[in-house]
Amino acid sequence: MNKLIAILLCALFPLSAFAGEFGYKITYDGGSLPDSKPGTDMKLSIEGTNIRMMRDGAEVAVIPAASVTEISYGQDVHRRVGAAIGLAVFSLGLGALLALSKSKKHFVGITWDNGGQKGGVAFQADKNDYRGLLAGLEGITGKKAVDSDTMTVKN
Repeated sequence: MNKLIAILLCALFPLSAFAGEFGYKITYDGGSLPDSKPGTDMKLSIEGTNIRMMRDGAEVAVIPAASVTEISYGQDVHRRVGAAIGLAVFSLGLGALLALSKSKKHFVGITWDNGGQKGGVAFQADKNDYRGLLAGLEGITGKKAVDSDTMTVKN
């Protein structure tokens, strides 16, 4: 019965009406967001034609879906994002910690070019939301997510 109510509500109200309640919990891992440090908890919402990132109820970034150039996922997503935006965001120490980690971490990377303003972010998604988040990003952008674990990046 609860699923039926949720379906009816989604049909009657736009998704953005629930943006404060819904969204994906993520942990920012690095990239080109100003005033954001790795390890910061955020919320990512997919709304209309935008990808919105929020921290403590405040908007951090709005990325137009049409400007997304690549979506990547896997354990080495940060290398793909770093190569794409040309920034050395990640330290060797973080890579060593990831290599020693016993739990599987689900990383997602997004790069964009919004009228010459290029940027990228890498973040860790919850294991329960990971696939849904990727499907949502693919759906809104029209881009197929690339598995960075199967690719070799030459630095």
